Amino acid sequence: MSNLQKSIMKSRLPPIPSASKISKLDGSSRRGFQKDYSPKQWNEYFKERQIVPVEDNKFCVYKSAEPQEKGPLIILLHGGGFSALTWALFSQEITSMIFCQCLAVDLRGHGDTETTDDWDLSATTLATDVAKVISALYPEGNPQIILVGHSMGGAIATHLVHLNLVSNLIGLTVIDVVEGTAMDALASMQSFLRSRPSHFKSIPQAIEWSVRSGQIRNLESAKVSMPGQIIDTETKKLSTNELPLPETSEPAPAVSTFANPLSIPEDAEADTPESSASVFKAPEVANAKKYTWRIDLSKSEKFWAGWFEGLSQKFLDLPVAKLLLLASIDGLDRTLTVGQMQGKFQMQVLARCGHAVHEDRPCEVAEVIASYMIRNEFATACGEFVRHMPAC
Repeated sequence: MSNLQKSIMKSRLPPIPSASKISKLDGSSRRGFQKDYSPKQWNEYFKERQIVPVEDNKFCVYKSAEPQEKGPLIILLHGGGFSALTWALFSQEITSMIFCQCLAVDLRGHGDTETTDDWDLSATTLATDVAKVISALYPEGNPQIILVGHSMGGAIATHLVHLNLVSNLIGLTVIDVVEGTAMDALASMQSFLRSRPSHFKSIPQAIEWSVRSGQIRNLESAKVSMPGQIIDTETKKLSTNELPLPETSEPAPAVSTFANPLSIPEDAEADTPESSASVFKAPEVANAKKYTWRIDLSKSEKFWAGWFEGLSQKFLDLPVAKLLLLASIDGLDRTLTVGQMQGKFQMQVLARCGHAVHEDRPCEVAEVIASYMIRNEFATACGEFVRHMPAC
């Protein structure tokens, strides 16, 4: 295995722990292993869901409650294949620490956003989309804006600032995306995408896969995030539209009874009788291929290089206060290493998490970003939050 492949596996799909380690972590045992993988709805974390018309397109956004005191607007851009719901736990955490409002956007081709061309995923198009959504939401003028983007979303946020498409922008945070490592990883990306299941027979099965594969290491976050990444194969609607809202009757918890808690059944095994130990006790068990991915990322390959080429220098040249959050110090390329030594941006490394840093450790990420905003006098603390000093 090449060093590049090792890097991909380390940051995207970490080794799965042994059954004994899982038992120690969550109190389960190999025999009779059960865990609740029931999905959660968006309004447990956000105040409002809104469809924003922009020309012939409809963009889905999620808003937190407006702050009791004046504060900035944090615009959240998700990574490729994710949706705005990836920010659910983070949004809840940061709004409890500082006076601010969060606005999470489903980018073109993702989530519940509908456009006339879902496959125009160039950096310029995606950045322009976000700018138009902001203008539609704030026709009288923008509040102070902080951009926060993860992976592809971090690249788009950087392009958005570089192209000077948004007024009243005061800060930028990029999470776990660096030009050097991203460009190196592209060669193995198709192989990584092929390694994922193509279908799921239920929403709980998709949630369980995301946790066990290491894509998301936080079960609560996976419960709200993963439904935003898959659609019903028949209706072509996002699976979140099938979930009851909290005020309606709740479905019975969906638990797994796999004989081996580290295994995920293949499509060929999905038609086994319900008495089999590899079948989910969930409502949607009739169709083994009921859900698939909202977006086939393998078809967007022609845009990948455009997302990341020149990203590091563009990031350094931006005339706003910048914060870079990484899952590993090994991911820093030469350009950013020199820039960091020159004090051109603040950097924080959060260990013990995967690529979806903000989902794996939403509280810690919120603390870092809240501290960065207080330090730069973009926001004030609420409650008993105490600013943390930057690590580097």
